[in-house]
Amino acid sequence: MKKNKISKNWINKQRRDVYVRQSIVEGYNSRAVYKLKEIDEKFKIFKNGNSIIDLGAAPGSWSQYVSKKVKHAKILSIDLLDFEKIENICQIKGDFTDDVSKKKIKDYFYSKVDVVISDMAVNTTGNKNLDSINTSELCIEAMNFSKEVLKEDGKFISKIFMGSTFNEIIHESKKIFKENKVFKPAASRKDSKESFIICKFLR
Repeated sequence: MKKNKISKNWINKQRRDVYVRQSIVEGYNSRAVYKLKEIDEKFKIFKNGNSIIDLGAAPGSWSQYVSKKVKHAKILSIDLLDFEKIENICQIKGDFTDDVSKKKIKDYFYSKVDVVISDMAVNTTGNKNLDSINTSELCIEAMNFSKEVLKEDGKFISKIFMGSTFNEIIHESKKIFKENKVFKPAASRKDSKESFIICKFLR
């Protein structure tokens, strides 16, 4: 299939997508916000006064959601990419795995945090198995980071792809957290292998 035909198909899919239209009407930067909203409503993730870290935050709709939903929250967002300023949020451009960024994050909070969220995925290569493996590595890095920064009763939410590394992620999550669930929100496209892992309570 030619590239311009793929682009037209993607544009047409976006135009038909109810979540895309809704995100525009409600002022969110992407349709991904409705995945987090559904996760929050089902698993009761956020409470007023929470401290929250959003990993791989661009274009920022998850940060927008928690900023609006959680009163008196302390929120930090980090991404390798620039994204537009969001009110009441500390935004860092950088890699959450490097020591400089980790220090900035820990200095901002001064103490352990309540929730770490991650909607990170690698840029797709067209090889679904390779994309799944690379995104799984991001999830494990985010999980290990959360182990450093979360309170004992903390919560961790991350995108995962169903694939060859799925069992490895579940295995790792069980070593770190007491409660682990996998959930595919309605806002995740049916043809996507995307799901989310919801973890609670550090071991």
